Amino acid sequence: MHIGELAEETGLSLRTIRHYDDVGLLPATSRTEGGFRVYTEADLARLLVIRSMKPLGFTLEEMAELLDALGRLDGVDPSPGDEALLVSYISEAKAKREKLARNLRQADEFIHSLQTR
Repeated sequence: MHIGELAEETGLSLRTIRHYDDVGLLPATSRTEGGFRVYTEADLARLLVIRSMKPLGFTLEEMAELLDALGRLDGVDPSPGDEALLVSYISEAKAKREKLARNLRQADEFIHSLQTR
């Protein structure tokens, strides 16, 4: 698929997708003779992982580390530490999610207190 289709599937902007390509998180699988990026379903799945990690505050380096480990786990050459790394990221994602949920509850309480004045 072309970058526009990928943007439509994910809800991300072309600029964001190009940025992820530029920093090496989502290199286009191939390019057409005209130089247009071409992406696969695997690239879409990779971008969905990136999109999920972003609001949790993971860095680009952390995203790359997890994506590399997931690629190895899904392939034929997993490294011994990949499963432990995955467990670590799951734990960290749960902690980050709880913090976001706590902040959301506080925001709701604040809005409620303003509305009931």
